[in-house]
Amino acid sequence: MHRKRLLYPIIALALLLGILSGCKGSRQEGAPQLRTIGQPAPDFVLQDTKGKTWHLSELKGKVVFVNFWATWCPPCRAEMPSMQELAQAIPPQGFQMLAILSNDKAEVADRLATSIGFTGPILLDPDNKAAKAYGITGVPETYIVDKEGILREVVIGGMHWNAPEARQMLAGYL
Repeated sequence: MHRKRLLYPIIALALLLGILSGCKGSRQEGAPQLRTIGQPAPDFVLQDTKGKTWHLSELKGKVVFVNFWATWCPPCRAEMPSMQELAQAIPPQGFQMLAILSNDKAEVADRLATSIGFTGPILLDPDNKAAKAYGITGVPETYIVDKEGILREVVIGGMHWNAPEARQMLAGYL
């Protein structure tokens, strides 16, 4: 009986630490670290859940917010509403948000997006080519690409994207 009383708090602590440290379950083993701030962002061509094809290189002239995420990741789900608020606050002619689904199912992602009101495109990366090109270590991870296609910011883990600090950071690139 004494062992059970000790086991439950240990399990709860382990779960809490896992949630607070982000969702590392999608780690790309052996992935090259190709993301380099100040260098061109790795290009990708991916389809979204609606069938539209997105080429990062075709978005030059806009600041691009590239977010790798998954529905099974609590920090990913927590930051999605603030991502939507941010996307609505910035004029679309100069900004594009792309949410790249990592190791997850499109239909589950679409249901979650609908339930929380996220309207941005959800891109599919079935072979993890984009994830490998960016060298992601887990989800969520966010990359800010400037209007010239240069990688400017890397954010590992969840963030409140509608916070003044996040908006100020992005305003510097708009």
